[in-house]
Amino acid sequence: MRSELELYGVNPGISDQLHVWGWEIPVYLFLGGLAAGLMVLSGASVLTGRTERWRFTNSVGPLIGFVALVVGMGALFLDLEYKLHVFRFYTAFKVASPMSWGSWILVLVFPAMLLGAFSFGTWRRPIAILNVVLGSALGIYTGILLGALGARPFWNSGVLGPLFLASGISAAAALIHMAAGSEDERRALAKVDVVALGIEAVLLALLVIQLATGGEASRRAADLVLGGPFTAPFWVLVVLLGIVLPLVIQGLAIARRIHHTAWGPALVLFGGLALRTVIVYAGQVSEWRGY
Repeated sequence: MRSELELYGVNPGISDQLHVWGWEIPVYLFLGGLAAGLMVLSGASVLTGRTERWRFTNSVGPLIGFVALVVGMGALFLDLEYKLHVFRFYTAFKVASPMSWGSWILVLVFPAMLLGAFSFGTWRRPIAILNVVLGSALGIYTGILLGALGARPFWNSGVLGPLFLASGISAAAALIHMAAGSEDERRALAKVDVVALGIEAVLLALLVIQLATGGEASRRAADLVLGGPFTAPFWVLVVLLGIVLPLVIQGLAIARRIHHTAWGPALVLFGGLALRTVIVYAGQVSEWRGY
């Protein structure tokens, strides 16, 4: 017999304790997505023959991603209840478990990023392909990790994986745009950022539409950002400041109406963290009640 917690994600006796994820998880998801985006962009720069024009992306980007993921893993470690048992993730591999897949992906991406930063010669292209594949897997995994938790209807969507990947690529492009010294590279990454932000906006709209047109529990989950307690953070911090305003700023800069500025990229990074924070906290509030 399956328990009430397994079926509906709620039990009156312990429901207050189901709010178990704090700031560590959004930080981990954001930094993991940023690292994934840097891997994808670094690999893409090699595969498209842009290594000279995207010099910072190709050489420094993977190293920044490495550091970002180390910090993100540190945040995840802080969240673990039994920290000394972390090795158990690697004593088995379960095909049906997103967390098991994620654990092994994380093992592979660290050497892949280092190889991407220092590769040369005939190995450069195969390593670039490896970085694009593993970076995409890492970015999608951060969304699937939540989407696989069916007891929370706000998370129970296949859109989260592609959404988090698009957001990670956008954040990576924004970070490089801020840090690169070459005007050509900054301009190119601004264009990448605009495309990624557009895809992110479409996927976010699909997520809200999917929830709002679903069953009773899904509609109640959608209400959290459509008039509920997370409405202001979602529409102001995520949509307006994290997507719409950066799109306007980056678009004007690309059209040479204004000079390239750090404001747009900074808002993209802020919006990426806000997106994951709202989704993590709203998801913990959403629940099934046997509809």
